[in-house]
Amino acid sequence: MSTNNETVTPKTSTWRGQVMQLAAIVAAVFLAKGALAEPFYVPSGSMEPTLQIGDALLATKFAYGYSTASLPIQINLPETGRVFGETPKRGDVVVFRWPGDRSQAWVKRVVGLPGDRIQIRQGQLFINDHAAELKPDGIGEVEDDNGALEPAHRYVETLPGGVSHEIFKMRDNGRFDNTPEVTVPPGHLFVMGDNRDNSADSRVPLREGGVGMLPMDDLVGRADAVVGSWDLGMRSQPVYTWLSGFRLSRFFTAVR
Repeated sequence: MSTNNETVTPKTSTWRGQVMQLAAIVAAVFLAKGALAEPFYVPSGSMEPTLQIGDALLATKFAYGYSTASLPIQINLPETGRVFGETPKRGDVVVFRWPGDRSQAWVKRVVGLPGDRIQIRQGQLFINDHAAELKPDGIGEVEDDNGALEPAHRYVETLPGGVSHEIFKMRDNGRFDNTPEVTVPPGHLFVMGDNRDNSADSRVPLREGGVGMLPMDDLVGRADAVVGSWDLGMRSQPVYTWLSGFRLSRFFTAVR
């Protein structure tokens, strides 16, 4: 007579295996978010028309190397510089930790590299005494944080090196339209918002709520794609209309 033997797995071992599997999944997600790419949300209009309020960005982290700013959670660690560091290209749209409060992630466009001389004259960007080309491109609409719209002149700006992108100018002789020439120090960047009259960027000192010269160690990554977008103005509408607020034409589009 044969006997069938069955192996019984203790419930404790099964429970431990499930915990280990869950921990492995969490670790893999954390690693991917920390080392490869991370989503970010655009809460303001400082990068209009390139980025709109309500856009969800995907920032590629390995583009510029890694530092404590690359971590998906903010913890206090000694500053050690960047590992596998690369200097951004002029024209890149970058996500960074705001030096005034590193829990905040901001997004701007790089216009000045270390050693560049930067100046704004009558609203036009000059890099090393050469004007960035501006081509009028009609009228657009700037959206503020409350959903109100204001007309703005749209231009196509071409930086030295050939990178072209759209910018907005709402007024002439604005607060930031004339600045002294500054030289970008080593290890830093000069960044600006594409909404030139509504961006606290490198034209504004850190002590006044701007960015000042951005340390490259504060870079999180390069903004490469808009993966989703929703019109925040729909929040004041009935819930059943909210689906119409998705800007499907912006889903999975490249940031230029």
